Amino acid sequence: MLELAADLLERVRRGIPFVVATVTGVDGSAPRGPGSSLVVDADGAVLGNVSGGCVDAAVHEACQEMLDGDHRPRVLRFGYTDADAIGVGLTCGGTIELLLRHHDPAAEPELEPVLVDAAGGQAVALATVVRGPSSHLGRVVAVRPGRSAQGSLGNELLDRAAEARAADLLHAGQTGTVELGVADGCCAQPMTLLVESSTPSPRMLVFGATDHAAALARLGGFLGYRVTVCDARATFATPERFPEAEVVVDWPHRYLGAQHLDGRTVVCVLTHDPKFDLPLLTAALRMPVAYVGAMGSRRTHEERLARLRDAGLDDHELERLHSPIGLDLGARTPQETALSVAAEIVAHRHGGTGVPLSTGVPIHRSAPRALTYSS
Repeated sequence: MLELAADLLERVRRGIPFVVATVTGVDGSAPRGPGSSLVVDADGAVLGNVSGGCVDAAVHEACQEMLDGDHRPRVLRFGYTDADAIGVGLTCGGTIELLLRHHDPAAEPELEPVLVDAAGGQAVALATVVRGPSSHLGRVVAVRPGRSAQGSLGNELLDRAAEARAADLLHAGQTGTVELGVADGCCAQPMTLLVESSTPSPRMLVFGATDHAAALARLGGFLGYRVTVCDARATFATPERFPEAEVVVDWPHRYLGAQHLDGRTVVCVLTHDPKFDLPLLTAALRMPVAYVGAMGSRRTHEERLARLRDAGLDDHELERLHSPIGLDLGARTPQETALSVAAEIVAHRHGGTGVPLSTGVPIHRSAPRALTYSS
């Protein structure tokens, strides 16, 4: 639901009821992961999707039925069998489970602040009971860093356990399910919680005010990154050249060292100049960021590795460097090169191979297993 926060906030403020169908579990191959949602409001508008088209029509119908009738939370499950080939099912071969929930803004004053935070890029997580006793199904706790949780799942122990699990996933910027067992001492029957995390946009730091950087900045913004372009040369690092990015004039390694970065940050070094690259990469490869890539030929890469070793970096740190940067797409133009860099970042983030799907690799990778906590 939080992925649609901005659109839902507008409906909440207008007092329009809506039903949210949220993917709570995936088994095998499926096009959308946990947290993906389809919304139908009382005016008939539809937002989002849960399957890329395979079962969205059936989910829409179920949401409409809930709007018009019984408002109690409901679980739906779609899979694929031979019979499904001519009916409703997932053509990709997997199964998905969804929770349908009815929301009436007039009866849920706590909903607007959550959507305000998510739409505004503030960190917030929703922990929702998606499997367990029917009396608890659909109950929600909202968690924010440094603030008391809002809502209740039924008792104080359960709320504390849910808050702790949700805080863990929120800190990691992840959406997924967690299991609460009887052994935890907080519930009489096992429960599954879907934790939806909404965090500030991940950062893409592009060093080098080049034409390649301008193309990558545009693509990075399209992929949802907050993009910064940094270069020590004020003549080249101008807002006019990089309208899609924050522009910083500073020595790259000095700027990088002043930033508070998380494990989702990607660093792209496009300066192609040792006096900038070496101190920058020495710092970047020792930081807990997701990706570090550097432009240059294979000869440049080998020379760079030797200098980085001389600077004290070990083999483990050097293995983190993606250079020459990007996937082999046969790129020629700055735009094509930016596409190859972005493709490598996406593949690295999700564990992709970068090879053609026609070779037989999975089209949709299995969702991560649920995190299970027990005492």
